[in-house]
Amino acid sequence: MLGTRLCVDEGEFEALAEPWGRLYRSCEAATPFQSHAWLSSWWRSYGRPGRLRVLLVREGDRLIAAAPLMRVHRPLPALKPLGGAISDFADVLVAGSARERATGALVTGLHKLARTALIDFGEARPGACVESVHARWPGPKLALPDSPCLELPALPMEELLQRLPTPRAQRARAKMRRLTKLGVEARTVPADEVEASVRTLLHLHELQWRGRKVTSEHLRPRFREHLLRSMRPMVAAGEAVLTEFRLDGEVMAADLTLLSGTLAGGYLYGAHPRLRERKVDVATMLLDACTRHTGGEQRRALSLLRGDEPYKHHWRPDPVTNQRFLLARGRTAPLLAAAVCDASARRWAKERLRERAARRGGGASS
Repeated sequence: MLGTRLCVDEGEFEALAEPWGRLYRSCEAATPFQSHAWLSSWWRSYGRPGRLRVLLVREGDRLIAAAPLMRVHRPLPALKPLGGAISDFADVLVAGSARERATGALVTGLHKLARTALIDFGEARPGACVESVHARWPGPKLALPDSPCLELPALPMEELLQRLPTPRAQRARAKMRRLTKLGVEARTVPADEVEASVRTLLHLHELQWRGRKVTSEHLRPRFREHLLRSMRPMVAAGEAVLTEFRLDGEVMAADLTLLSGTLAGGYLYGAHPRLRERKVDVATMLLDACTRHTGGEQRRALSLLRGDEPYKHHWRPDPVTNQRFLLARGRTAPLLAAAVCDASARRWAKERLRERAARRGGGASS
């Protein structure tokens, strides 16, 4: 028998780690940003009291589906995924062995919640479980493009190099040989050393971007607390891996890669400025380390996560666009229309900013 209920209590959500973990592992489409350690830690750092809304579907005692949401009031009354701006992908979780009935129960439960708020599910990766929810939604709905992402196929480093033009591949191989010549050593950090390694990573990240434009959230105490809290259980569960790079016995760079069954995502790294003085190509060093988690028996796509910055295109990645699913009922359909107008206005503003930046760049070069 299926049972659906809404969890609004933070303590109850915190206690769901074990059944949530089983559900997460049974959901093929899950990304690391749907793990319980990530979401519960995020809520403790970023959540607002009284706004937790986690829809749970059980079959007997077994958790077979979950929609981790929160209530927001601005710019519109809506239910949005937990994880916020620091999470690159969002989704519901559905057990693979109960996909049809679990998805149907989620649709029913979410349809009840949509009486007073828009369901606004952004940053869904292609193939996400929420696609099936959208397909079966009985009321007003819309799918919009969301953030651009880039991905590399599940190949070892040498095969990725074969995708490049020969001169570029030769330069990359020369950079890798230089890493060996300099004696750069990569070390995977065990779970009991994760906290110290996270502190080192954040320190190197701050050094790397000092004096340049940086994502300000990465320097804030709440982000530090979130990583310190979430990474040890994620590393222990195989949902994340921290790699330190030593040169002359000192940790000079660190990388955090998040893992799920089908995805490896390079989430955050830090590199000491002295590596540039030693002519170490940090991007090649990091990619080589990440590809160690994409091949073998468990093949994972290597996601460069959100953003299509020019430096990412060096490796000829495939473009992938996240989706935003808007779900409503008759009485909340005006909220859906307002969300579409807001999205259009934001997109127009971003395009104008890009055009201005391009004009300034053109003027400087001339």
